[in-house]
Formats: sequence, structure tokens, C-alpha cells
Amino acid sequence: MFYVYVLYSQQACRYYIGMTADLEARLKTHNSGSVKSTKAFIPWKMIHFEKFSTRLEARKREKYLKSAAGRRWRKRNLGM
Repeated sequence: MFYVYVLYSQQACRYYIGMTADLEARLKTHNSGSVKSTKAFIPWKMIHFEKFSTRLEARKREKYLKSAAGRRWRKRNLGM
């Protein structure tokens, strides 16, 4: 299984979208400061995730959520 997830940093009012096979481990990695693009905005909270059976499906959804249309979807459905 692969997951697409949305993280939120309340301290910085920022969102981060990513993909992983292990949600818990990935969130710990983000919050440990090991990820260059997210370490300045710790702590992160997972606010949404979706499960996919293949990596390709998950990657397509991740790319969509990072697009302008995906931002509109997030705003309508997740209140972001």
C-alpha cells in the first residue's frame, strides 16, 4: 500500500503534501528534522491521507494535490 498525505504546520501556517508506504515513520521523519524542506516548520500534524494500491496511483494523486486544481480541491474538501 502507498499513501498520499497532507501535513500542516500550525506554527508556520504551511501545508506539505507527500507520498509514502509507511505513514507513521514518515511523520516521525518530518518531525525529527531529517527532511530539508520541512525541518524549518516543525512540528507537523497529519491532517489528511489517502490509500492507494500502487505507487503510480499514489504519485498521480500527489501531483494532482500539488497542482492549482488540487489546491482548489483541498480548499473545498479539507478547509485549507
